[in-house]
Amino acid sequence: MQDLSKIRVIAHRGASGYAPENTLAAFALAAKQGARAIECDAKLTRDGQVVLIHDDRLDRTTSGRGSVKKFDLSAIRKLDAGSWFGPRFAGERVATLKEGLALWAETGLFPQIEIKPCFGRAAETGAAVATLTARAWPRSLPRPVFSSFAQRSLAAAREVAPELPRAWLTERLPLDWKRRLERLDCAALHCSHKYLTAAKAKKVKDAGFALRCYTVNDAARAKELLSWGVDAVFTDYPDRILAAL
Repeated sequence: MQDLSKIRVIAHRGASGYAPENTLAAFALAAKQGARAIECDAKLTRDGQVVLIHDDRLDRTTSGRGSVKKFDLSAIRKLDAGSWFGPRFAGERVATLKEGLALWAETGLFPQIEIKPCFGRAAETGAAVATLTARAWPRSLPRPVFSSFAQRSLAAAREVAPELPRAWLTERLPLDWKRRLERLDCAALHCSHKYLTAAKAKKVKDAGFALRCYTVNDAARAKELLSWGVDAVFTDYPDRILAAL
């Protein structure tokens, strides 16, 4: 497994352009396409288990309805998380973080774990994700990175596993971006590529932080961002960006 500093392409929710996002199928396909790093979204079930799903609600990416935080893991595991994407993925289940960690370690995928709490569960989710990752991820492999828009989640992750690096997620760079990164002891900034300029990228890099951009599905744009000093791009189509680079 390569050091993250040498990886330029990160599979966004797995190879989510070709398979249902955040599923084991999407992560396995990303590895098959040559990706060396993946991004995923982690949140808590009602009974405190960590599952990989982006939305607060089950509706968009599963056969279920309602908020993730109102269902126990046993109920969520009965849902179909693949048919919405295509019939060949029928029966795909909502993955747990524990399953993801095992697959990523086995296939040599470097995980970027976005802590994506349901409303009111920021600190609880950050602590749970960090505790499980620190316990389950092999110490012989490079350390996973936690990211989040929720600063309380990052603070809780730091409290539980200070040795695991953190990145603050933001759509646009606010005026106090550097202060926020320093307050949370973050090693990196993750932001939308849409609002980034070469000048802003230079400021982040000159301040000593890694810089990664989401979600970049155009090869020309990926090349431009990397030419500005951006360290890596998140993409739904890792094969396309890898081929272009």
